[in-house]
Amino acid sequence: MMTPSLNFPRYGDKLNSPFFEEFLVSLLEERDRSGLTQAIRQIDALMITVEPGNSLAYIGELCLMTPYHYLVTLESEGHFTHILRIDMNAPDVLVREVKDPNSRGIFRSLNEVYPIGAHKPNSRYMGEVFRVQNPHEVVEMQKSRDVRFFNQDQIRKLELPGNMSVVKPSPYTHNIVGYWERPEHDIRVYSLGLSTIRDDVNAAYRQAKENQARLGLDKMLLPIDHLATRVYSQNREAAILEYLSLTSYYYWGSYDIADQNSSTNVTKSVHHANELECPAKVFTAANHPYFVNHLLKLPSPTEQFVRNFGPRLHHVAVAVADGEIDGKPHIDYVVDSLRDCGQDFLLDVIGSKEEGLKQIFSSASEYSSLIIEYVQRFGDFQGFFTKDNVANLTHAAGVEESLKALEVEASH
Repeated sequence: MMTPSLNFPRYGDKLNSPFFEEFLVSLLEERDRSGLTQAIRQIDALMITVEPGNSLAYIGELCLMTPYHYLVTLESEGHFTHILRIDMNAPDVLVREVKDPNSRGIFRSLNEVYPIGAHKPNSRYMGEVFRVQNPHEVVEMQKSRDVRFFNQDQIRKLELPGNMSVVKPSPYTHNIVGYWERPEHDIRVYSLGLSTIRDDVNAAYRQAKENQARLGLDKMLLPIDHLATRVYSQNREAAILEYLSLTSYYYWGSYDIADQNSSTNVTKSVHHANELECPAKVFTAANHPYFVNHLLKLPSPTEQFVRNFGPRLHHVAVAVADGEIDGKPHIDYVVDSLRDCGQDFLLDVIGSKEEGLKQIFSSASEYSSLIIEYVQRFGDFQGFFTKDNVANLTHAAGVEESLKALEVEASH
């Protein structure tokens, strides 16, 4: 008898280990049986931290390049937390700005042991917060599975919203997962600090939205399609299984990208078939660890990224509405318009209508180190990439990240 979390088609050609296949079934069957799958719903918020003074420019960047709107700023003793929202059907983005450049904490320490990560010690994607039906029950069930949480005193010292329970950073992805209770039709309210609408942030937001509307991008940009994390080669299967244990996601499948020595692995929400309501979570890992590449003579951009930045989120993919303007696919129009505004991209738009989708990577943000991907699907195309597309994207990102590594070495 198939359980709900296993009752989805499998895609891809990447072979997994017997360990993975055995525990994938066991973990999802037990998760369904215990009620956790039903209790954990959609992603309600994404959390990103930036360096002191960088939130203003980063919010302007996000509000031009995505459909997000500035809502409010919550000020606590050591942070400004800016809430960005599209609507209640898509996750919020919480941009946390550290006030003191010398402040210390666990999230900073996750950056400091990596050569490029240490260059911006406070800049990192933190993780996702899930809406749950009974947070106490979910937390107790997860604790019984040896999942470790920050206690309330630690939550207070980290200045995370007090109405969240937060899992300690994953040893595989360095990301966190949070849970909080919110009745489905209630507005999202974060228990954290003094609430204000900051004039400077609001001005940057309005300028971005005026430019977006002038260019016509506001009608083409849709919510987040997927979130892509890069991990060490040896942690691929553990990272996927851990995330499935902490969420109500299922395993969509994995593709082997042999010429870039990597694989792309996709998980999706059991409850939301539409990624725009609950983004897919993608894990990319090298096929081989770095120390054998001199023997294999293969490129290894994914492993190089993780060695330079640490395991972390690599890019946020924003969906582009299907359609054309003056005979040009929307994604080409969006990219051309943003290039005219000074935004850099790592390559030209790749893919085609005939293949089912087109994609592109922006240059990494200097404020968060995150790349924005744009993806336009044509017709009823259901996947996340073609093999040629993802190989080209991975290669282009690897070239930029190698240049950054050289810049950091030169600066030292």
